Amino acid sequence: MASQSTGAEAAAPKIVWKKGKQRFETEDGKAYLEYKLRERDGGQVMDIVHTFVPPSGRGFGLASLLCVAAFNHAKSRSISVIPTCSYVSETFVPRNPSWRSLLYAGDPKSNM
Repeated sequence: MASQSTGAEAAAPKIVWKKGKQRFETEDGKAYLEYKLRERDGGQVMDIVHTFVPPSGRGFGLASLLCVAAFNHAKSRSISVIPTCSYVSETFVPRNPSWRSLLYAGDPKSNM
């Protein structure tokens, strides 16, 4: 039996970049991804250090949407990503191998 679309599906939440806070977050600020810009090999890399989704928002793919926004941001600026956050390194990247090309290839712990 095919399911019918009722038009009531929720739209994906908007993810906003908060440059000064070095965060990507949902419009309400309750779910977010934090990063640090670090100097490596004469250029910058984005070290994703933490993702947070409150219990009420879990299971809807918010952490993945936050990661996609961060990886797209890094890609558009030609910077590599260090996936320090365990969600990014252990869940997001393995489930989305197309993003592996953006991962920093050097020693992520050097000069930290």
